[in-house]
Amino acid sequence: MKSIAWIILLAALPTLKAQPAGNFLRQLKDVALPGRPTRFDYASLDEQRGRLYFSHMGDGDLVVFDTKTDVVVTNLPGFPVITGVLAVPSLKKVYGSVTRNHEVAVVNTKTLAVLKRIPDGRFPDGLAYSPETHRIFVSDESGGVETVIDALTDEKIATIEMGGEVGNTQYDPTSHLIYACVQTRNQFVAIDPEKMTIVARYDLKGGDHPHGFYVDRRHNQAYISCEGDAKLIVFDLSSHTEKQVLEVGDSPDVLAYDKKLNLLYVACESGVVSIFKCGGKLTKLADQSVGPNCHTVAVDSETHKVYFPLKNFHGSPVLRIMIPSK
Repeated sequence: MKSIAWIILLAALPTLKAQPAGNFLRQLKDVALPGRPTRFDYASLDEQRGRLYFSHMGDGDLVVFDTKTDVVVTNLPGFPVITGVLAVPSLKKVYGSVTRNHEVAVVNTKTLAVLKRIPDGRFPDGLAYSPETHRIFVSDESGGVETVIDALTDEKIATIEMGGEVGNTQYDPTSHLIYACVQTRNQFVAIDPEKMTIVARYDLKGGDHPHGFYVDRRHNQAYISCEGDAKLIVFDLSSHTEKQVLEVGDSPDVLAYDKKLNLLYVACESGVVSIFKCGGKLTKLADQSVGPNCHTVAVDSETHKVYFPLKNFHGSPVLRIMIPSK
């Protein structure tokens, strides 16, 4: 049951306006992370089990964090320049894009042992899972393709030519399509995961170099961050039109969404997280300074905790845990 304070917060959010830095999120703690002060990249949260998986890209490690006890479970080495991370709880697997090895690694989430290493293209990056087809889709950023992996056999089964650099990749649970940004063509591209073919290309006019995005099932919208000009495009997945274009922090990258509070977080390389209230349209609540290179974010919709791996805070990497102010 939600506390009275959280009910009050939820009711008040639609009327909140943009706030000065430091007002919206409050810091709960910094958890020291193993390794060197080098870059982190994507994160993936298994809310039910309480496991946060994220890539320590610069060290080549996969970090496993227990969100119930706030303890690092393990730090798995052997993934040089790991970028994308995707947990698939139904399969008890987590997939990681190991860029330097040009492969996708598969790790068992119970034993934390590497099950397989699947050869991939030039720069495997974002990952998405289609549950109906049991297929993993991997964006090969510089290779300009989408790689398709059978998640039951962990074998590469297809390559889809995208026609340009591929940004992030996401699954849409409403249409059951896979979407990807083709950043060098300013396009949002829909893929049929069964036929493994492109079914539509949508030109984006409101921003430059789209890279990261999040598919909001409740409002049937995609929120697309544009690295080239620090814009956020609200894309209607029914009409396939751009509904809004908003400002975010410089060099936006990873997005996360609190489904219970309808809050969108856009993490930026500049150290800012842009925070929006989601509904029929997006309303900006804050641009808040979080820490150096806070371009990775994950959120737990049950606890409302927001997680930011920071590569260098006073000489050491930390996981900064924050929560909306009550």
